[in-house]
Amino acid sequence: MTITQSLIAFTAAATVLTLTPGVDTAMVLRSAATGPRSATFAAIGIGLGCLIWGGAVSLGLGALLAASEMAFTIVKWAGAAYLLYLGVCLLLKPRAALAVDSGATGGSAREAFTRGLVTNLLNPKIGVFYITFLPQFIPTGVDPAGFSFILAGVHVVLGTLWFAVLIAATIPLGRFLARPRVVKTMDRLTGGVFIAFGLKLALSRQG
Repeated sequence: MTITQSLIAFTAAATVLTLTPGVDTAMVLRSAATGPRSATFAAIGIGLGCLIWGGAVSLGLGALLAASEMAFTIVKWAGAAYLLYLGVCLLLKPRAALAVDSGATGGSAREAFTRGLVTNLLNPKIGVFYITFLPQFIPTGVDPAGFSFILAGVHVVLGTLWFAVLIAATIPLGRFLARPRVVKTMDRLTGGVFIAFGLKLALSRQG
């Protein structure tokens, strides 16, 4: 398999995985209700988290998660606890209204970025996914570390493009999304998604 063939095959496979709804999609959609700036920062945090995992896998740290049950378990429980915490907070204390403009361009954007970054960093399945999925698309004769990081970068680009589509789609619905009832409903739905994925992560196994 040539480098071009490898990139095409990986892009096709990664596109399907990117379009599959998950906690990242829920986080971006929830942040988009506050405004495109907040959603953009959430997407940046998510992408940076994936890049850090990609770099860790390239350096061999991802192999530790695949080989060490203790390391995997520690990161897994930390990630599950964080998702459950976010989910419970959203269920018990949903917003009654969107943040004002100053908040949307300040604190909420930083909070969205932090949530996107931390959620990905505390998800060991991303590291295990990269270390098991990326090698299938590494052609012979190339540097495995460098090429695997390139593939992780492709995955991040695809995710960024998908989030951009989601954010753009929410802009015409801005007034609707700003309604207090809609805000509360979205927060509670997002909280439910976070709790579901937190439980799924907690119950997941290393293999």
